[in-house]
Amino acid sequence: MKVLCEARSDVGRKRRGNEDALFLNPEQRLYVVADGMGGHAAGEVASRVAVDAINEFVTLTGGDEEITWPFGLDDSISYEGNRLKTAIRHANRRVLEATRESAEYEGMATTVAAVLVDGDTAHLAHVGDSRIYVWSEGEISQLTNDHSWVNEQIQSGVISAEQARSHPLRNVVTRALGGRSDLVVDVLLLCSDGLTTMVGDEDIARILGETASDVALAATALVEEANERGGEDNITVVLLKFEE
Repeated sequence: MKVLCEARSDVGRKRRGNEDALFLNPEQRLYVVADGMGGHAAGEVASRVAVDAINEFVTLTGGDEEITWPFGLDDSISYEGNRLKTAIRHANRRVLEATRESAEYEGMATTVAAVLVDGDTAHLAHVGDSRIYVWSEGEISQLTNDHSWVNEQIQSGVISAEQARSHPLRNVVTRALGGRSDLVVDVLLLCSDGLTTMVGDEDIARILGETASDVALAATALVEEANERGGEDNITVVLLKFEE
């Protein structure tokens, strides 16, 4: 299975710096988006430490199945799934270690959304509210479930999805690095919440429908749409197109 990849990251219209990080490793077929949080430049540090650590572990396990697994193996998922799951736990440890290096890094954290492709199968993992979508035959589906306060309220029936989009606590995540399934598809979208807080799922689907034949154009169009609607946060997207 051939994978075409395009990625964009933009500071947006309201932020001074970009605390998002993305990492593409075509050789290992690893694709990662992280959205850092923390004062000063700590969010930027957290997201970069995380993506580097994830790539480090995935690359290490790509050539040697006999290495020591720091958290053991989960027999309920595949070897590739274990590579991705353990890589993220390894990244969490690295972010926590970094918080002890400087007082400015105290409390920093990051979300992550990652895809590891093996043959014609994509293995997915995420922490926080960075998302992974699948777009196929004109329809879009969210494959990840936000680890966020507003999503918990939606699931409990306290607020609606529409209310969540403008809720003052919409950026509060309940899981993050540094804080305390298999499928065959046409297009995968990994993105930070700088896209999804500005652009709804229906409009993301519309843009992909208009541009998915050219993933470079699609990635640019999604970032531009988020900026046109206010660009209140850093915007990062990674688009993966699968072809036989």
